Amino acid sequence: MPSTELACTLQLVIAPGRSIPVSACFSYRSRDPYGIHVTFQLEDHPPVSWVFARDLLAEGTVRPSGFGDVRVWPEKGEADSLGLELTSPYGHARLTMPMDELTAWLGQTYHLVPIGSEEAALNLDGELSRLLGEVS
Repeated sequence: MPSTELACTLQLVIAPGRSIPVSACFSYRSRDPYGIHVTFQLEDHPPVSWVFARDLLAEGTVRPSGFGDVRVWPEKGEADSLGLELTSPYGHARLTMPMDELTAWLGQTYHLVPIGSEEAALNLDGELSRLLGEVS
C-alpha cells in the first residue's frame, strides 16, 4: 500500500511572540485517500494523533479553511507559513510550520492518489469483504 510521511517540527504558539517546538509526523496512505494522519509529540507527554481531510489541508495553503475542530490558513511574513488550529474537549492548540515543506509533501500525496481519483483508491468491496469475513 503506497504511502508517504513528513517528519517535521511545528511551533506550538503558547503566547503572542512565544512558541515551543513540537515534533510531528504527517502521513498519507493510498488506502485512506481522503485522510491526513498527524501525530504530535511534545517532550514528556504522550503522543497525540489527529485525522483530517487532505482537501482541508490543501485548501488551507491558499486561504483560510475549516471550522470547528480543525482550522488551517496561510500566514504571510518573512517566510510563508501555515497556521493550524486544533480544538478538542481536552484543549486547544495553535501551531505553525513552514509552508514550502508542507506543500512539497502534499504534492507527494497527489502523486499517490490524484485529485478526483480518491473513490477509486478506496477498494470498498475489499474492505467490506474483510469486515464481513471478520464478523462471520
